[in-house]
Amino acid sequence: MPSHRTRSSGSTANAGSLLLRGKLWLAPGVLCGLVALVLSLLYMGGILTPDSSLHRLPIALVNQDSGKPLPGAQQNLGTQATDRIASSTAPESVQWRRLDMAAAKDQLASGKVYGALIVPADFTAAVRSLGGPSASRPTLTVLTNPGMGSLGSSMAAKISERAAHGASAGIGKQLMASPGLADTDSAARLLFADPVTVLTKPGLALGGHSGLGLSAFYYVLLLVLAGFLGGNIIHNAVDTALGYADVEIGPWHRRHPTVPISRTQTLLLKMAMTAGLSVLTTALVMAACIAVLGMDADHLPMLALFSYCACLSVGLGVQAINAAFGNIGQLVSMFFFIALALPSSGATIPLEAVPGFYRFLGTFEPMHQLVAGIRAILYFDARADAGLTRGWSMIGVGVAVALVFGFLMTRYYDRKGLHRLVPQPE
Repeated sequence: MPSHRTRSSGSTANAGSLLLRGKLWLAPGVLCGLVALVLSLLYMGGILTPDSSLHRLPIALVNQDSGKPLPGAQQNLGTQATDRIASSTAPESVQWRRLDMAAAKDQLASGKVYGALIVPADFTAAVRSLGGPSASRPTLTVLTNPGMGSLGSSMAAKISERAAHGASAGIGKQLMASPGLADTDSAARLLFADPVTVLTKPGLALGGHSGLGLSAFYYVLLLVLAGFLGGNIIHNAVDTALGYADVEIGPWHRRHPTVPISRTQTLLLKMAMTAGLSVLTTALVMAACIAVLGMDADHLPMLALFSYCACLSVGLGVQAINAAFGNIGQLVSMFFFIALALPSSGATIPLEAVPGFYRFLGTFEPMHQLVAGIRAILYFDARADAGLTRGWSMIGVGVAVALVFGFLMTRYYDRKGLHRLVPQPE
């Protein structure tokens, strides 16, 4: 079809005169300002105060000490140390979970704790041997969980190390008060003042191509972007092909003949295309990340299915929002799937270390649910209790909400006679 050119018999407008029109500035000025302000508040508000925003960060606390109490004490030093550690931080900040070793390993392997602090079985015996010929310095072990993200694991390790050093200082005070210490040399007294060695090591091994526990987040980000951008590309391409939007490439402009079709049928077409093209986008994301770049990934069939459903759920949500809100729908879906989702994902900064508003968003924002599911597949042996069940359930909820909301809105518009047909230029 030939291009349509607009002819004018009079003078054409110029940019200088149009710049003086206040109404021309109003809508873009308000929208640009709001976008810049809200994005700044959202992103910076979620990262600036992780320490002061800390809320019940789960860390395992294991006491394996089987030694007898020191003379005059009712409990062995392992029990005293764990009691001191549990009371060393406010319960609203850190949730110390007193577990046995098997349970602690299980919770590390399922992503339920960000780390663990271990008191060994010979802890009291090692303290008792200090100053003797067969002395072995007692050790407290801090286990990190890199599968929960490098920052979350690092925060848990720092808290555990600080608590362990505090416990060492408490034990040192007991030892310094014991009789006969004055007869020892200065090196021995220095050892007795801070007797415990704190050893930090990974509690969960990740591969060398896991981004230190961040590969799950960036992989999910790719899936969300593929669903979001793909949905908008399909939305615009279909409107263009059906004659409801213009085609402009450089100086060339054209409009296809308008195809009479209801809003409901248009949405059905766009959602069907989204379902089909999500296979392509998901396959290419996996090929780039795993085949080309070598990302560590097990359970490939499960990963492929979950990735496709995640990308599809976002794409269907984009189509539903665009159908309901029209041109501004792309901005609405950007805020829902990107702007609000990123700071509430809990992937780079744990939700336990962000203000309460972001924890609230994390209960329904899709990226948090998808990160939990992908983490479970990539790092936690695809365990259902590691977040995979929640990921699948929230994908199902997301698809259902997108279908119900989108088709309810388009059916309502169709019944009201709010058709999209526009006059065709001659």
